[in-house]
Amino acid sequence: MKKDHFYKEKPTDKVYWLDNPEIIGEFVFSFDKKTTFNLFADYPFKLTKEQKAIFDKENPYWANFFKDRSTT
Repeated sequence: MKKDHFYKEKPTDKVYWLDNPEIIGEFVFSFDKKTTFNLFADYPFKLTKEQKAIFDKENPYWANFFKDRSTT
């Protein structure tokens, strides 16, 4: 059995989260299940403007949590 897998919070979401039970405290997400982003290291700096807009809409808690990070 595969130890990690992608899932969506809601069926309509475009953001996939990576569930890896062997790693605690790491938040990894993807838009295509190929390119992954580490929430704490990559958000919002490595996301495109469109990816950030999608992520923020689907994850308002994290958008608010990181609101002090500037992309300019």
